[in-house]
Amino acid sequence: MAENDAQGERVLPDGWVWTTIGEITQPVEKVKPGENPDASFTYLDISSIDNQSNRIAEPKVYYGAEAPSRARQLVQANDVLFSTVRTYLKNIALVPEAYDGQIASTGFSVLRSEPGVSPKYLFYYALTDPFLNKLGKLQRGTSYPAVRDGDVRAQLVPLAPLPEQRRIVAEIETQFTRLDAAVAGLERAQANIRRYKAAVLKAACEGQLVPTEAALASAEGRDYEPADQLLARILAERRARWETDYLEKQRAKGREPKDDKWKQKYKEPAPPDREELPELPEGWAWTTMAQTGSVIGGLTKNSKRKDYPLQLPYLRVANVYADELRLDDVREIGVREKELERVLLKKGDLLVVEGNGSIEQIGRVALWNGSIEPCVHQNHIIKVRFTYVELGKYILLWLLSMGGREHITRVASSTSGLYTLSLSKVSSIPIPLPTLLEQRRIVAEVERRLSLVAALEASVEAALARAGRLRQAVLKQAFEGRLVPQDPDDEPASVLLERIRAQREARTTAKGKQKVEQMRLPTV
Repeated sequence: MAENDAQGERVLPDGWVWTTIGEITQPVEKVKPGENPDASFTYLDISSIDNQSNRIAEPKVYYGAEAPSRARQLVQANDVLFSTVRTYLKNIALVPEAYDGQIASTGFSVLRSEPGVSPKYLFYYALTDPFLNKLGKLQRGTSYPAVRDGDVRAQLVPLAPLPEQRRIVAEIETQFTRLDAAVAGLERAQANIRRYKAAVLKAACEGQLVPTEAALASAEGRDYEPADQLLARILAERRARWETDYLEKQRAKGREPKDDKWKQKYKEPAPPDREELPELPEGWAWTTMAQTGSVIGGLTKNSKRKDYPLQLPYLRVANVYADELRLDDVREIGVREKELERVLLKKGDLLVVEGNGSIEQIGRVALWNGSIEPCVHQNHIIKVRFTYVELGKYILLWLLSMGGREHITRVASSTSGLYTLSLSKVSSIPIPLPTLLEQRRIVAEVERRLSLVAALEASVEAALARAGRLRQAVLKQAFEGRLVPQDPDDEPASVLLERIRAQREARTTAKGKQKVEQMRLPTV
């Protein structure tokens, strides 16, 4: 007869029974590694778990004297480590023999199976969506959402007969091995796509993707404007704009200049240091971000801004990624009228993430698409407004390329080992500048090639997502009793559960007697 739980859980196959995690797991010994200051141990904390493979990947080694305060749980091989923090991240792993007797963080619920319960059966059940979803609803806290160890142990688990548990685990691992092979192939395809995209950008910014304008002009017997002449024109227009803006501001204040001495206040942007820069194709020229446009900082956040009457949408670091704008969560900030002209975004502005000291995060770049108007930017987003708007698309490609990234990290590096960007550092980033006509052809060819692989990239990502769903489908079948055939000769789980309860009671009784005996020992 099928078993059904009084709480309304689904009906289980014959021979199965509902129980709780706590009823089929043993308590774990607590330790204080600081009591042995010279003894080393391997510390398993949440960051040690690779939540993609659900394996322990990067444990740390400490001496007792320097043990973290949360290093308190003595673990054994085949214990299940279940992170109680942000359970949806699935920081879950089975302890291998190599870490038997080591110490885990109190951030884990350490699930040690009772005899008669397969540790891997418990491990795979901990990976199921229904189990995780129920715990997700019990999380407390906002900045550090977590469940209690008791919450984990109170969860129901469908217990199969022990022989069936073993058959289920074997079949799960057989099917997961096939999925792992398929996923490995998809990940290789992803890596190949990334390499192809990097190669396209590299060729584009080295003058090897399309014929250079110099070569075309020579073949067609015509003249062309080389990049050094283009740059001279950009610099002249840059200065002319500055002079116009300066005059307008002075006249608005009633200060008409009497002569041209004010023009000496203009600061010509410094050219790049050519000493370590490679040679460029004919017709190209090295320039800098500052020479091609204005590098502008954003708004500094403070508590007073919430009281300003003018509240506008603004971009944060969380909104800007590599050639990608994520605008689902755009917040508002108070802006003073006199700040508005400086911090207002225009379509075509280049956005550069100042970063947080991490080499991976610093210098993410994207072009503003003008989808939110008006919109301003925070000071951790540096804006570059180009003298010629069409420069932006090519310069974005350069900054996304391997060569561009190298220059970003080079100017951002510091003696402290952290990476920081500033207006002056962004201004000094070197740019290999082709002619305008060549820029247009480069951008068009890059977009054409990348659009061809975009569909392939999307299909690979979809296949990877499908593999994740297939894993859950396998687990769902497993714990509904539909993955392997039942054997009527298996001892029912209800009998197994009664034996586990008896074992627990016997241990409790033995511990009680031991405590009484210790109390009776004479003191010296």
